[in-house]
Amino acid sequence: MSLLAERIRHGGRFPPAVRSGARGTIQAYNTNGMHFGNGAMKNPFSLLSGFSAELLRRKVYPVIVAYALMAWVLLQIGEVTFEPLGLPAWLMTALVIIAIIGFPVVAVLAWMFDIAPSGIRRDVSDSRSKDSEVGPSVAVLPFVDMSQEQDQGYFCEGVAEEILNALTQLESLQVVSRTSSFRYAGSQEDIQAIGMKLGASAILEGSVRKSGDNLRVTAQLVKVSDGFHLWSKTFDRKLEDVFAIQDEIATSIGESLLDTLVPVTTTTCSDVKAYDFYLRGRQFLNRLRKVDLEFARQMFEQSINRDPKFAAAWAGYADSYSLAVMYADATPSYRDSARRASERALELQPESAEAHASAGLAHLVRQEFEDAEREFNIAIGLKADLFEAFYYFGRTRFHQGDMKLAAEYFAKAAAVNPDDYQSRLLRVQILRGEGDSDRAKDEAREAIDVVERHLEWHPDDIRALHLGAGSLILLGQVERAEEWLQRALKIDPHDPIVLYNLACNYATMGKAEQALDFLERAAEVGAVSADWMKNDKDLANLHSFPRYAALLSRVSDNPSGGSGRA
Repeated sequence: MSLLAERIRHGGRFPPAVRSGARGTIQAYNTNGMHFGNGAMKNPFSLLSGFSAELLRRKVYPVIVAYALMAWVLLQIGEVTFEPLGLPAWLMTALVIIAIIGFPVVAVLAWMFDIAPSGIRRDVSDSRSKDSEVGPSVAVLPFVDMSQEQDQGYFCEGVAEEILNALTQLESLQVVSRTSSFRYAGSQEDIQAIGMKLGASAILEGSVRKSGDNLRVTAQLVKVSDGFHLWSKTFDRKLEDVFAIQDEIATSIGESLLDTLVPVTTTTCSDVKAYDFYLRGRQFLNRLRKVDLEFARQMFEQSINRDPKFAAAWAGYADSYSLAVMYADATPSYRDSARRASERALELQPESAEAHASAGLAHLVRQEFEDAEREFNIAIGLKADLFEAFYYFGRTRFHQGDMKLAAEYFAKAAAVNPDDYQSRLLRVQILRGEGDSDRAKDEAREAIDVVERHLEWHPDDIRALHLGAGSLILLGQVERAEEWLQRALKIDPHDPIVLYNLACNYATMGKAEQALDFLERAAEVGAVSADWMKNDKDLANLHSFPRYAALLSRVSDNPSGGSGRA
């Protein structure tokens, strides 16, 4: 994907032509690193790939195969029957010639016309007509980390995400959602094939090389229909210029696709170090482990100290407290800190969907469910593809015991982010608890496929292991489920969420004493929610045990707003 590291070793500058190995495109640059535009050289492999994709779209391949089979059958019939019937030999020769001449004729007709059940109609090409009907669209792929240490993935992803968010400011431009486009991180698939799958008329890809305070960002906008570059540029700047680089890339994309210059701003942050701390915090926050949440809080705090008006950092800071309450530490001051930080984020950026989702989460852990729902609804209204709003809305409904709506919101979260396993697995848990076993099993199979793909890239993700184990048990794969549970326990034997989920899974396997042992340990080392325990059907087998009743009473006396599931 993008530019290969071994090609970028020419005294800190690009050579006259830099070849993108993974994507198979050749770019021509002038001495300032600016792309020459449509005069750039075109890789024949990319051209052939585009031509092949168009043949497939127009259904030329199946028509040719069908014609070849039909011609072969006719020739075989002629060879067997013409001589016994006394027909002249030249008829066989004529049949062969007709079959050969018919091949290109059929291919041309298949290219020009579309054969459908409704009849034969003219095939009108494609991307230009689509663009004229629905307007231009763009997908932004995660930028590739070209740094020598390969430790800047969080920074590369952050740069791409800021550009994507900025492009949504352009009303005439359709932008593919982050969750859809970021699925292709690290993909070696052809850029045109990715664009067609995403339904985008153009793709932005790039790379980042960060060394100390020096930064090299390469970005290229590729037209999906033919694979040619619409725009590309290489920036060799200081790290402090990253905001200007993001703005220029986003503005240039708008100019290329909309034929108009509309200045675009990518971030409200004014300090590059604050921005870097923020991106690091986001990276830790997504792991949801107790130690990672503590690191995330430290990163966001340092970001805020450097830029007190950075709303996104305040929202992240609030989330680090809320998630700590939910998963690790029920300290009342954490709930208050989450509320104050989320309120500050909204003061700074009241139209931020992320800030409203953060406020909703802060209300959730304070068990202020109506306020949480209000904030999540506002967030969804501002940004209809915000995964966190749907996901935590589902959790809010679960806490309230409204399993039907909880399942619906988890389904919406999974639709927004098809690669998320948590929403899928929690929905399976609800379906199983409500007695819809057949549907639960069907969705469990789909969920396990998602988990397995995730574990290929993240084999140490304990959440994927202990949540996925529940669906494996439902599907009868008990031994494999126990293997996943033990892997999770070995990675982090003191994490309260690991312990809670082990309790749930051993309870569903009928191992009540082991389940109670893990449940008690979870309550000892972290936050366990009484609401979640009462509504969690996986623990139903434990309700008759005095140990469970005593534990529920103890947890209820110290409400945390926490949650038993990752």
